[in-house]
Amino acid sequence: MRSLIVLLTLLALGGCMKVSDMTDGVLNQMSDAGFLDHSDIRRSSPWRLQPDSFIYIAQGHFVPPGGHTPRPNVVAEQAFDGFVEYFPMVRRARAPAGLDESLSQARAAGANYLLYAHFANADDRIGTQEEWEDQEALDRLGVDHSVIQVMLIETNTRYLVDTVRVRSRGGFLTLYDNKPDDLLGPPMQEYARRLLGLNE
Repeated sequence: MRSLIVLLTLLALGGCMKVSDMTDGVLNQMSDAGFLDHSDIRRSSPWRLQPDSFIYIAQGHFVPPGGHTPRPNVVAEQAFDGFVEYFPMVRRARAPAGLDESLSQARAAGANYLLYAHFANADDRIGTQEEWEDQEALDRLGVDHSVIQVMLIETNTRYLVDTVRVRSRGGFLTLYDNKPDDLLGPPMQEYARRLLGLNE
């Protein structure tokens, strides 16, 4: 009798939720609890783009405070990797540039929008034996943090379509040998999905 009740319970639960949904739920819970990487995306506008929008991605020269110097064009690289799956017409600047220069490059490329981003903050905490030997500071142990600021600008009118602030932190299960740069990819991909009206 007991095995029949367990079987019926499992069948009822199986009919209510797919395994993939259960997996996504567990990953979200572990992320919120701090075990996995977590990002918070704050947009100023609910603006959506057409899938055939041509987006030019560039990054500013700004070097973030927080004791970590990222690769010069890493935000643009990660944004490009996140956007190219959802927007087939995407190009990326080869190097950091100022806003006016980036707008000129976007116009010259024929892009509808400029996605202009920079690292606002990057805190690279101790996550390896080598980093511990370099710093030997207990208060520097822990997970990495990063903040990215993004502007989405219509190239022809210079209209500021959207501003975004992305706060990311690493997880305790993923802190080994990670850098703030490693936190950028998933939130940029999520932002691309939101611009299409997905996952909202």
